[in-house]
Amino acid sequence: MRPSYLIILIALNFVWAASMSIYKALGGYLDPGAIVTLRFGMAAVVLLALWPWLPGLAPRGWDLLKTAIMGCIVFMLGHRVQVYGNKLSTAGDTSVLMAFEPLLTSVAAAIFLREHIGPRRWAGSLLGILGVALLNRFQWAGIAASLIFVASFLCEAVYSIVGKGLVARAGVLKILTLALTFGTLANLALDGRQTLASARALPPHLWWFIALLAIVGTVIGYAFWYVVIRETDVNIAALTIFVQPVAGVALAALWLHEPLHRGQFWGCLVIIAGLIVGLSRQIKTTPVPAEPQISPRPV
Repeated sequence: MRPSYLIILIALNFVWAASMSIYKALGGYLDPGAIVTLRFGMAAVVLLALWPWLPGLAPRGWDLLKTAIMGCIVFMLGHRVQVYGNKLSTAGDTSVLMAFEPLLTSVAAAIFLREHIGPRRWAGSLLGILGVALLNRFQWAGIAASLIFVASFLCEAVYSIVGKGLVARAGVLKILTLALTFGTLANLALDGRQTLASARALPPHLWWFIALLAIVGTVIGYAFWYVVIRETDVNIAALTIFVQPVAGVALAALWLHEPLHRGQFWGCLVIIAGLIVGLSRQIKTTPVPAEPQISPRPV
């Protein structure tokens, strides 16, 4: 992975971590289905407006069908489950559970993409899980809520596993646009009228949160994820998700005033160690070719 890609992915993971607290702020006015519909609907509208200028080919035939199915699984089913699981628990707890996503995604990549997961990446994943256990003092609040939330990661893995093949044949932004469009149509079919009624009652300042999740967290974030995995193994990119438990717990404490404890400090240190171990030897820079040496002409 290029160093610049790593830096941008870490920054995006801070935004994705913030979504757990944002969902709590929106939850007083919108149900999980409405939050998902508005977030991905806004992202779809933005990209559809830019369609004539989006680079690359659009997926066709079987690839178009896979894009449609992926959009419904990720941007309708998966995120509805995730927001509902977040509603049943605290923002800090769901942020902690995000650490299971790299492990599930890496296993899926090994099974379906035949990716090799070396010992360093396994060690990094295990350290990340240990760090999460320390963050949460080895106590999982609400087993049912936790299982519901973790189930959403199986849907999220579809985005990487299916998309890895699609981006080799079509433009990243066009794939994302069509996936979001199909997902939004499915969301509107489920509860479009109720969502529009709730949206009209949403306080203006909360629309900024919807816009942040739609533009930065979805349009930029999901597109950049494809840019990264187009040239990097999915399991390597997935390790950066371990940033989310650390950032999510801190944001839940600062914004929502959820309590902190000593285990979170040690958990953060172990997660950071896991990132260092897992990503070591995976950061690659493009060497600058040396200028050819010109031999002096004989006199």
